[in-house]
Amino acid sequence: MLSCRFQTAAAFPALLAAAALLFSVGPVNAAASAPQPDLVMPSLSPQAASSFARLALRCVEKEYPNKLDHIMDQTADVRSPRDLHPAFYGCFDWHSSVHGHWMLVRLLRRFPDLPEAAQIRLALDRNLTADHLRAETIYLERASSKSFERTYGWAWLLKLAEELDSWEDPDARRWAAGVAPLAQAIVARYQDYLPRQHYAIRTGVHPNTAFGLAFAIDYARQQHLAAFEKFLLERAKFYFGNDRDYAARWEPGGTDFFSPALVEADLMSRVLSLPEFEKWFGRFLPGLASRNKSLLEPALVTDRTDPMLVHLDGLNLSRAWCMADIAQALSEKNARRKLLLTSARRHLEATLPQIASGQYEGEHWLATFAVYALDREGPAPTPPGGRSGKAAGK
Repeated sequence: MLSCRFQTAAAFPALLAAAALLFSVGPVNAAASAPQPDLVMPSLSPQAASSFARLALRCVEKEYPNKLDHIMDQTADVRSPRDLHPAFYGCFDWHSSVHGHWMLVRLLRRFPDLPEAAQIRLALDRNLTADHLRAETIYLERASSKSFERTYGWAWLLKLAEELDSWEDPDARRWAAGVAPLAQAIVARYQDYLPRQHYAIRTGVHPNTAFGLAFAIDYARQQHLAAFEKFLLERAKFYFGNDRDYAARWEPGGTDFFSPALVEADLMSRVLSLPEFEKWFGRFLPGLASRNKSLLEPALVTDRTDPMLVHLDGLNLSRAWCMADIAQALSEKNARRKLLLTSARRHLEATLPQIASGQYEGEHWLATFAVYALDREGPAPTPPGGRSGKAAGK
């Protein structure tokens, strides 16, 4: 994704004034001689990192309320969330727990002097034990777990493994060793399932095929798994390579946290060379500023106490990271680049002040989307087209 750093350069728009202490602002293209005001986006500050860490710390060890994705074959399968998932029992559901752990690792790497650093290490130590992760692997390999967390939870587990494996920290080495067998089991799940999945799933929620492929490609590149990467690229081209004239004007759906259009384009920017991607994107979303302009307007959230309606806060955040990624994969002369970056900033402005809403329906997961959208530090693997993948950190 974005390979540049955001440097402090300007004040927040009025919409972010209340949150100005939490986020820094800088140019999207740090190499530019002077930042253009409409290409200035928020980035992650230590204060925001601390705030987000506290949200995750409140939930990674909070067992209830809990929404299980669990098939019971017999009476003995009626068990508590912690019994079923000793590592990832918190944060309301399995995938939110997984990406909450990813966020804690990410924040600890980026900001080792966080006031919450000791608490983060303690929580990770308690949850990411070898025994707990072995139990998670055994659960995944049950016959009845074939579709468990496919592919959203799979993708976030690989992102957690990627983050841990690329961090030279003694604790991280230990946690990474425990996560590795679970990641390997998920790689095997991808390899088993995708050849049998003939049609792409284009929903704006968890089963979205493009999102699952994008994070898996990041993992394959970070792990230098050439055969797995080749397999994923082939599946991506099979599902999406010939897409054109996407009717994005029908987005968003009322419970989306992904834009099916933008998450697909974000994937294809990993898959195609830069010239190929520019042509593909032009065919895929013609008339972006006219007949598909609904993609450029932040979604309205009417009730943050509703666990499905608050998905739209997540949509604003995921749209922002997708638009920023897509813009990076377009040439400097492409007029859509500025359009996308300006819209990405507006989406962030609409939702960043709402992350700590006081409502668990959003607080158990939205901070992860915010960190992923805001934090673009460090080196990353290079795809065929030359655009850096999602930064793994320094």
